[in-house]
Amino acid sequence: MASSSKIDSNAEDEAPQEEVEHFDDFTLASSWERFISEIEAVCRQWMANGPKNLLEKGAVHLEFSKNLYKVKSELKYASKSYCMEYYFEKTNNDSRVSDWNFNLHELQMCFGVNDFLVIAPQSASGVVLDAPEASKLLSAVAIALTNCSSLLPALVPVHDPSRKAYIGIQNMGTVFTRRFEADHIGTQVPVQLMHLEGLYELFISKFAYSTLDFSVHLFKVNFTMKLTYRTIPYDDDHDLQGTDAEITEPGGNPVSDTHNKVQWDDDCPWSEWYSAEDPIKGFELIALWSEKMIESSLQMAELENDSPHDAEKWILFPKFSQNLSDGSKGNQIGFSSQLHLLIDALDMSFEAQFIEDFVSGPDNLKTSMIIPPPTVIDRVLKELFHEGVRDPDFAKGGHKSSRAIKGAPLQSLFAQFCLNCLWFGSCNIRAIAVLWIEFVREVRWCWEESQPLPKMPANGSIDLSTCLINQKLQMLAICIERKLELNEDYEDCIGSMDQASPHTKEEDSVAEDSDSSIMRTPSEDFEGKRDSPLTPENLHHSGITMLRYSSEPEEVVLADPKPSDCIRRGSVRVVGSMMLLKSNQEMHVPFTQDAPLMTEDMHEERLQAVEAFGDSFNFSAQLERDILSSDMSAFKAANPDAVFEDFIRWHSPGDWENDDAQENGSTNKLATVNPNNFWPPRGQLSQRMSEHGNLWRNIWNDAPALPASEQKPLLDPNREGEKVLHYLETIRPHQLLEQMVSTAFRASADTLNQTSYGGLKQMTTKMEQLYLTMASVLKPVQANRLSAGSEIFEDLRRLCGILEHVEKLLTVAASLHRKFLQAPRLSEAIFSDYYNFYIPRMRTGSVEDNVQMEFDKKQQVRTHERRVISNMFTTPTANQSWRKVLSMGNLLNGHEPILREIIFSMRDRVSGNHYAAHTPMVYQQEIETYRMYICGTSNDLRVALSVVSCD
Repeated sequence: MASSSKIDSNAEDEAPQEEVEHFDDFTLASSWERFISEIEAVCRQWMANGPKNLLEKGAVHLEFSKNLYKVKSELKYASKSYCMEYYFEKTNNDSRVSDWNFNLHELQMCFGVNDFLVIAPQSASGVVLDAPEASKLLSAVAIALTNCSSLLPALVPVHDPSRKAYIGIQNMGTVFTRRFEADHIGTQVPVQLMHLEGLYELFISKFAYSTLDFSVHLFKVNFTMKLTYRTIPYDDDHDLQGTDAEITEPGGNPVSDTHNKVQWDDDCPWSEWYSAEDPIKGFELIALWSEKMIESSLQMAELENDSPHDAEKWILFPKFSQNLSDGSKGNQIGFSSQLHLLIDALDMSFEAQFIEDFVSGPDNLKTSMIIPPPTVIDRVLKELFHEGVRDPDFAKGGHKSSRAIKGAPLQSLFAQFCLNCLWFGSCNIRAIAVLWIEFVREVRWCWEESQPLPKMPANGSIDLSTCLINQKLQMLAICIERKLELNEDYEDCIGSMDQASPHTKEEDSVAEDSDSSIMRTPSEDFEGKRDSPLTPENLHHSGITMLRYSSEPEEVVLADPKPSDCIRRGSVRVVGSMMLLKSNQEMHVPFTQDAPLMTEDMHEERLQAVEAFGDSFNFSAQLERDILSSDMSAFKAANPDAVFEDFIRWHSPGDWENDDAQENGSTNKLATVNPNNFWPPRGQLSQRMSEHGNLWRNIWNDAPALPASEQKPLLDPNREGEKVLHYLETIRPHQLLEQMVSTAFRASADTLNQTSYGGLKQMTTKMEQLYLTMASVLKPVQANRLSAGSEIFEDLRRLCGILEHVEKLLTVAASLHRKFLQAPRLSEAIFSDYYNFYIPRMRTGSVEDNVQMEFDKKQQVRTHERRVISNMFTTPTANQSWRKVLSMGNLLNGHEPILREIIFSMRDRVSGNHYAAHTPMVYQQEIETYRMYICGTSNDLRVALSVVSCD
């Protein structure tokens, strides 16, 4: 038992001894050693996780770079807190920094590294101000990284924050160490360092003996350069052009009108209504010189005199206005902003029954809604009624899909009224009401004074695809024209009576036929509204069989065929081989009147009447009584011996039934046999035409034989004109505003659609989508399904947001097109990049966290495009020049670079030195022993140096 107890005791003693062997005792370690251990632990954890796991754990993506992320950890040493940040790339970037990658972090560019650490104190300055502390901090990080076997460079910010100074170290293995140092001069740059020759000698001084004369010794140095030029801001350029334009007029007279200033969008279609901010504030041109070997200061001096055209690459970077991506900034006045106000007015229009109620409304309405002064009202009315074209081209500027929106054409009077209302005052309901009342007064004046209605067609048919107000105005324009014609005919008649002379009956007949020639002949679209008359020209296509003639007696007693003694009036032509039933006379086509014009509401009234009384044949004839009576009178005048059956054969061939047996026997003989041998034809009226008391026959019996020229017009211009004015004067406010909203959207889109932007397919597609969206959203408005507080108002406001996005894209497209007329490829490429950048904002309606905040795409300029870009850099004048004295070379049309970046480097092989035997194979190749990055202008200079040494 004793022995076994002893064994157990020994086993228990050995177990603690084994644990003590692996225990790290920090009780005697200093705070600095514990600080190193903490750094080492954090670095090991980052290295173990790797980029993929770090991304999953919340690594922060840096916006300016597509491939750079960072994580950070807080550390404490003594009484101070530090923050260590690890910058790493998601994927390995094999491209060299000398290739001028535009997505690099500033420290990557300065020191030519990819992944790196930055450790800095958590203080207001964020830098280490004490030199001993900086050295100790850097040593701690270097020891920790060596313990981790990590080759990451570590950097520490030092000195004043404005200097952007760093010191750093990188363990490159067992032999080599790279040290980093960067500093910045903010003012009073030495003259020598303003030029390439001095910068070259600065780099040489880092490895050559200071006693040498650098100008006579040759040092082979690798050199690459990047120069950035910036165009004069376009706002300044336009102001200067405007100032020049104010000096003289074409006639030589001096002027001082500030409105003569040239704006970039003066030739854009929207410039009639507002001036848009140029979305492109300017361009930055980056000229790149590829790496070359420099051996002397003289070469650098010559290189400073080179033109940017000698650079291997040109990169163009457009600078867009911040107002494009941030709607809260700047002046955003456009069609979309004014349409927002018009929709608010529509929402308020349900509060009153009459337009006049808003003019003489409550006091709070008068104070909150301002009406422009009478001079502004007079100017608007003058533009609408006295400066417009009489017969505008309604097809001009209209998109193929715009007719799906039930508004008025862009060039029409009502569309121009709606566009003026958008900019009249603040587009409030009270201002709109005042302008509408004055507008209707001007329309009535045109009517009463028989003045042509401007911007409205006075001929043709009513376009039922437009809004009702436009239809009414078109009807009024036609009525005014008809009234003028009637007045002229009356005056001509009075004049002819005063100068009357005896005429023979034959002369009167000839005159009547001549007068009747001004009337309309039956045309295809007229015949399309009723059955087509039977003519030889349409026999083949209509499928109607030609009447067959027979010499056998008919059941109906017909008169002997003989010439008529009656006078034929108002004849157009002969109807093929058709003959009258009671006389062997050819049937003639008469001149007929146009069918009376009707607007949409008139068609609806007629349709409701038909639905109410049923689809009876006699009722339909009653509705068409005036037209039938006119056609029958004209037919009787052209065919004096005609009977009712003849009229039916011509006007409604489907209601004349032929004798089938006789028809089949003579069909093939018509081409060779005289038609007189088959007269009179055999047949009878259809059942509906044969009924007792048939209204058509009654109308025929009552119709006098009058040619169309002597008939009373079917359209009474005085009655219809007064009806139109009554509609305009008594329209309800919400009915007016509903039609204004649809028309304003359509007119705004049609105006924008006239913009010239070249072959930008994305913009064309976006415009087509806009029209389809507008047609869909505006359907309830066009169908009069709105009510106060309706949900449709929110859809309309969202539609305004969509239009705003399209307006912004369109201004970008137009601006690019004007600037790159001679280089369309650049215009298309830049717009495509910006379109892809902007589209996420259209989807969300607001700027989200995952949406790119700034546009950073650049385009390489091809050789044949350089002249176009160079012309953008116009020679600066004394007022435009940023600096009176140019201190740098490489000028582009008198412009010095706003930024110059240079990389000097020297490379060496390590196989020849005494460390070579112990050097890993990876270092048997050429390494960059010295590297200097220089960035700045003549006003400031930043220099970053990295040196590799053998330790």
